[in-house]
Order: sequence, then structure tokens, then C-alpha cells
Amino acid sequence: MTPMQARTHGWLFALADGVGGQERGEVAARTAVESVLAGFRQAPAGEPPGTLLERLVQAANTQVYDVGKAVGPGGVNMATTLVVCTLRFDRATVAHVGDSRCYLLRRGHATSLTRDHTVTSEQVSLGVLSAGEASEAPTRHVLSRSLGNDLFVGVEVSEHAVLPGDVLLLCSDGLHGAVSAPEIARAVTHETELNAAAQALVALANERGGSDNISVQLIRVRNVERVGMYRGRPYKLR
Repeated sequence: MTPMQARTHGWLFALADGVGGQERGEVAARTAVESVLAGFRQAPAGEPPGTLLERLVQAANTQVYDVGKAVGPGGVNMATTLVVCTLRFDRATVAHVGDSRCYLLRRGHATSLTRDHTVTSEQVSLGVLSAGEASEAPTRHVLSRSLGNDLFVGVEVSEHAVLPGDVLLLCSDGLHGAVSAPEIARAVTHETELNAAAQALVALANERGGSDNISVQLIRVRNVERVGMYRGRPYKLR
């Protein structure tokens, strides 16, 4: 991405965790991320971040679906989770499908900016299960939606203000299924380098017997440029 593209589009980060068998899962995850990155580079300037991310994730879903159907007679089932985050000015826009998460780490606390699309998460939202019951339920890792299963998928999008010093963490359930939010916050706060923090988190998840793939991305916000609105036009706030 050129400096001009970063200025007009912001920065994009994506993480996918494939399901449906190791080989098929890897293909699905790689296809989804490559689709989002290519679409982001080609996106017209000025498209609202939320609209852009929803469009890109829907396109990635179609791409994964088509790849699965193109493999042999009748195709194969392949799917993946996906969490995508853009940073532009003082805003982080997050879109996700599945149970890969985005955390905001600020002043020693980790807050999840995403809601898991799992059967148990939906049951908690409906009041069928308590949070404690959901953590022990056998269906806690069963996805209620993912990319590649159908031609269309429900994409959840949210926007959040960011401050200098904030850290955003994208991860698969291999991490958040074994390491709690307070432990994530402590690990990132303890390490001065993000690479060291990521390695510490992966090591901790493995120590806990993490049986799933563990993927982690850490992004530090060094400075932000606030933007306000005047008669529908953006302007800088110093």
C-alpha cells in the first residue's frame, strides 16, 4: 500500500481461522484474507469504512464459497472465520464473522470489540444459558455463522474511537479459548515489544493445552488524527 492509499483508505488488518479439515481450512482462510486485501487496495476513496468492510467480507464469503464448489464433482465444504480491522484517523472499524476476535487494550484492560458467532453465544444472548454455563457447554466452539457455507453471510460491523497508546489484538479462538482477557492485558502490558507479547501469549495458550491453531496479530496506535464534520465535510482537529 502506498502512502497515498494509506491516507485515503487507512490501514487494514485481517485474520482468518479455517474450519472443515486442515487442508480445506487453510485454503478457505487464505482465500478470505487475500480477497479482502485485494478488494481494499482497489476500493474507491471516500467509501465509508463500515460499508467498505461489509462489502469486502461479503465478497470474501462469495470467493470462499465458489472455491469450495469448484473442487471436484459436487464441491467440498470449506469455511473460515474472519475478523478485519481498519484504522483511519481516530477510528477503528471492525467487521467479523465467526469466533475470531478483536480486542482493544487500553490502560491495562482488554475489551472484546466483537461478539462470538457461536451457538452458545447466541443462547446467552437469548437468555437460554448463563455465561458460566456457556463456558462449559459442549457446543461452545460450534459456529453459528462462518464464511463459505452460503452465498450470503451476516457480517457484524462496529466502529470505535482509538487513542494514542492503544493496542488492538486480533486472534483466533485458539488464543481466547485458553487465555482470559485479563491475562491478555497483562501479557501485552508486561512486554515492551509487540512481537514478544505475541510470542508470550502463544506460549501461554500452548501451556494450557491449546488444541487449536493459535493466530495472533498486535497493532499499536502511536498517534491519531481526529476528524470532525462541518456541513458534511471532514476537517482536522488539532
